[in-house]
Amino acid sequence: MTDPRYPTGKFEPKPFSEARRGVWMADIKALPTLIEESITNLDQSQLDTPYREGGWTVQQLIHHVADSHMNAYVRFKLGLTEDTPTIKPYDENAWAKLSDVALPVHVSIGLLHSLHARWVAVLEAIPAQDWESRSVMHPESGSLITLWSLLGLYSWHGKHHLAHITSLKASKGW
Repeated sequence: MTDPRYPTGKFEPKPFSEARRGVWMADIKALPTLIEESITNLDQSQLDTPYREGGWTVQQLIHHVADSHMNAYVRFKLGLTEDTPTIKPYDENAWAKLSDVALPVHVSIGLLHSLHARWVAVLEAIPAQDWESRSVMHPESGSLITLWSLLGLYSWHGKHHLAHITSLKASKGW
């Protein structure tokens, strides 16, 4: 039985390739539409359903993806404009309990569409040599993370949470 926390498996870094870069950028570009389609026709009680025992609700997941990808966008911009900047971690579980997660999901869906349009514009302009030569520092792990690794991580992140929603829908017959 697969772990319901990781319906697509855990993130595994991959070596740089132009083909993979195209796939990962396409994943990021498509995510807002895929998330929007995944919740079409769900009512509020369905949006309030956790994707697994003890997990976030669909509504929290959608707001979380917006929060996370805003941070990702900033991390990329910092990585492109500063020499090995230290990024700011955040407590995503605490963020998922703040009052803005009570807002309708369309607020974060709209934000994702706009944010991803800007993010993809930045990603498409990154020179090939910068994907592995530019990096950010994660203060909790003390590790350098290349822009390449960030791209892979956020490609995976979007598919990971989309699979939470689609797996829940499949298990409930929605």
